[in-house]
Amino acid sequence: MSSVAVLVELVRSDTAGGHVKCWERFAESAARLPDPHGLDLTVYFLGERERTQSLSPHVRFVTLRPVLSSAALVSADGAEDVTDLAPYHPRLAGLLPRHDVWHLTHSFAYAATAARLARRTARRPRLLGSLHTDVPALASVYTRYLAGHRLPASARAPVGYLADRTADGAEAWMRRRRDRLLRRCERVLVPTPAGREELARALGADRISLLRRGIDHERFHPDPTARARLARQYDVPPDRPLVLFAGRLDASKGVPLLVESVRRLRDRGRGVHLVTAGSGAEADPARRTLGPDVTLLGPLPQHRLADVYAGCDIFAFPSRTETAGNVVAEAMASGLAVVLPEGATTTQWLTAPGRDGLVVPHDDPGEWSDALRALIDRPTRLDSLRHHAAATARSTHPTWDRVLTEDLLPVWSPPVRSCRGGDEWTA
Repeated sequence: MSSVAVLVELVRSDTAGGHVKCWERFAESAARLPDPHGLDLTVYFLGERERTQSLSPHVRFVTLRPVLSSAALVSADGAEDVTDLAPYHPRLAGLLPRHDVWHLTHSFAYAATAARLARRTARRPRLLGSLHTDVPALASVYTRYLAGHRLPASARAPVGYLADRTADGAEAWMRRRRDRLLRRCERVLVPTPAGREELARALGADRISLLRRGIDHERFHPDPTARARLARQYDVPPDRPLVLFAGRLDASKGVPLLVESVRRLRDRGRGVHLVTAGSGAEADPARRTLGPDVTLLGPLPQHRLADVYAGCDIFAFPSRTETAGNVVAEAMASGLAVVLPEGATTTQWLTAPGRDGLVVPHDDPGEWSDALRALIDRPTRLDSLRHHAAATARSTHPTWDRVLTEDLLPVWSPPVRSCRGGDEWTA
């Protein structure tokens, strides 16, 4: 039996982001396998205490306490993911040798420990890696946010240039760190064909595989009764078009662009209402800009988020930093018309742009406002996009079970040819 350790250096909670949810869904799929396929799977997360949760005899979640938590560094709203910044995690180091495959999904304490331990372990494990979040881009955004929160207002302008340079340096450093780690892995899994082509140029096409994202069609689906529940539970207007955003409320997701677009719609007399699910530094600016025309729900667990999707009309997601953007798949499965930036990886979920979703060419609030207005002013077109989005989701978006079977098990199970050289990676 092949023992696989998946290392997720994030805190597991009901309101955790897509990276955590992705591995929860894969583990649940593995636990449903009628035949374990020779697989024993442990997914390691961070948590307040060490604990094990068994999903089946061959699948489990393990949470370990961080050695050097980044919690003290998050901004005032606490929206950033908390990870472990330690160069070595002794408890994880004691557990890893029981596994044959060490699957890295990040580049902090767990990954640093695995990379260091792999070099000195007599029975060499197989190191695999997968990309889930554009951490370098987020490092740049959060460095700027932290500078804004930590410095007094009088000092922010004079050091603005320095903050930008620091943010750019943080992004470059994180990208070098990530790439050194990937060179240590015998195989790297990416969520999109475009990502596969990009990494193939650096690592070689034979070392890159596709790891798609799945969708839970039983949880996310159209529900004509959801709108009334949404209005009753969260006091959103029952008779106005609802534009939904789900994810971190920060600049990396394009939230300022979306808020300004909705403001322009409002100023042009359109009775649109913005609903957000998530938290972040742009929550207060959105509230100040839109006032009663925005409802900020905060982070929501999956079962409540499904009801919010189904109760809205349009899903607007200007982010260009996604590696996959599973929220787009969830919105389409729920029957929402999705509006996305042209060229973003999230457009992979569309099969016929213009028919099952809209793409906006430029990151311009005027263009985004026009795209939203075109749907709000033409209810028949909005209904058509919603219908075709749900149809595309049903016919083309794979389930988590299918992705596990087709994308992950073949990589975890058979031997993979070892990496040809590559740079040494150190923490």
